[in-house]
Amino acid sequence: MTMLVTGATGFVGAAVARRLVAKGLAVRALVRDGSDRQNLTGHAIATVTGDLTDPASLERAVAGCAGVYHVAADYRMWLPDRAARSAMYRANVDGTRALLLAAAGAGVPRMVYTSSVATLGLRKDGVPADEDTPSTLADMIGDYKRSKFLAEEVVRELAHDGVPVVIVNPSTPVGPGDVKPTPTGRMIVDALTGRMPAYVDTGLNIAHVDDVAEGHLLAFERGVVGRRYVLGGTNMTLREILGACATLAGRRPPAVRLPHSVVLPAAFLAEGWARLTGGTPRMTVDEVRLARKRMFFTSAVAERELGYRARDVAEAFRDAADWFRAHGYLV
Repeated sequence: MTMLVTGATGFVGAAVARRLVAKGLAVRALVRDGSDRQNLTGHAIATVTGDLTDPASLERAVAGCAGVYHVAADYRMWLPDRAARSAMYRANVDGTRALLLAAAGAGVPRMVYTSSVATLGLRKDGVPADEDTPSTLADMIGDYKRSKFLAEEVVRELAHDGVPVVIVNPSTPVGPGDVKPTPTGRMIVDALTGRMPAYVDTGLNIAHVDDVAEGHLLAFERGVVGRRYVLGGTNMTLREILGACATLAGRRPPAVRLPHSVVLPAAFLAEGWARLTGGTPRMTVDEVRLARKRMFFTSAVAERELGYRARDVAEAFRDAADWFRAHGYLV
């Protein structure tokens, strides 16, 4: 059986592809022309060149597949102009619709769509949120979250119309293969190298990327069509996360807590400088606004219905640190 994985050159997609190969399945990756393919090196993964905005390439990619894992997304917290924002919505919303319809048209019997906990609501009482915590488009901060929210609505509509797709909502994955790196990976690198001397009062749910990948396979095997499943791990404050990373590097954890009222103006300045220089800001306004809330979640539904399990979070940080060190990021 051949399984198509979109986003297989990226962090979570590569972990899903590796897990499928380990299960003895044939894996085909939809890869954009000119993309960095180092996450595919050394693995028995076939490639087909294409793009979520190219319908003909999607038809080629899904042909003959027994399953589709749609992991690809335009994941950026910094969009410098209207063209970049339009490109994100075309990929994340329109591209998701086009891929799933192509797969349905080719008779693919089962699909998994990778959403995000970013689409879920947060509870005001501090209790970790779950799949049923309500949210609206107005709650979404930034274009990435809005695009994923709209894409998930598309997926649920398609599932209602008979497309056999299950939704997974990963929290914050950590581990090997974070090539770009992601914003979380960049934060971990900064903590390991001592470039993160302070923190803000926020929190994240951290999960090993390989557990998130296994959760995708469990959703494919056992998930209910149209239902979503949080794939998470351990809820941690940012201070705890940075402290864990600093300890791995033999450094002192950051001790200075910065109020959001101080960090937000700095983010505006960083974005302004990035626009002037054509670079990428070290922090964005959307990231700071998101940090005002602790993004804590529970995977109880996935544990109960899929058999999902998350390992000790210390292993996620250790594996991430080892990978970043081995690949020259810690300089």
